[in-house]
Amino acid sequence: MSWQLRTASTDDLLGIMEIETGTFGTDAWSSEAMLSDLRNPQCYYLVADRIGFPGELDGYAGLFTPKGALEGDIQTIAVAESARRGGLGRALMNALIGEARKRGARELFLEVRADNPGPKRLYETLGFEEIAVRVGYYHPDNVDAIVMRLAMQDPTTRPAVGR
Repeated sequence: MSWQLRTASTDDLLGIMEIETGTFGTDAWSSEAMLSDLRNPQCYYLVADRIGFPGELDGYAGLFTPKGALEGDIQTIAVAESARRGGLGRALMNALIGEARKRGARELFLEVRADNPGPKRLYETLGFEEIAVRVGYYHPDNVDAIVMRLAMQDPTTRPAVGR
C-alpha cells in the first residue's frame, strides 16, 4: 500500500475518530478533545490518505510542540488495522519527529501502553528510550503507561564519500 501524508484539518475529524475508536476502544479520545487539538496552532496533526482512495484515511498522528519549545509530546498515533505492518506508523512518526525538530524541540516524549509491545518496539527503533512508568495511567483498563523519551541531536552533514 502507498499513502500520502498531509496536514490534518477539522474536516478529517470523522475519519480520525473512526480509527481512534476502532484502535483504542475504552481509551479513545473524545471527539471534542481531538477537535480541540486539531484547532490548536501549537499542535501538528497528520493524516495518511491511501493513494487511489481519496478521503479514505489509514492513519493519523499528532504532536504538541509550541514553536521554540525545547520539549515536545507525541499526543497520539494510530494506524487502521488493515494498514498495519506496512511502514505507515514509522512514516508518521518520522514526520512528527521532523516537525518537532523544525519547531526547535530537543526532546520528544510519548506514552505507550505497557500491554502493547509492537508500538514500543517501533519507538525504540526510532531512538526512544524508556524513562518511567505511570502506574494505572490508562483508564478504565488500569493499564500502565511506559513513558519514552527521544533526545534529538542536531542533524549533521558530512562530505559524500565517493570513489
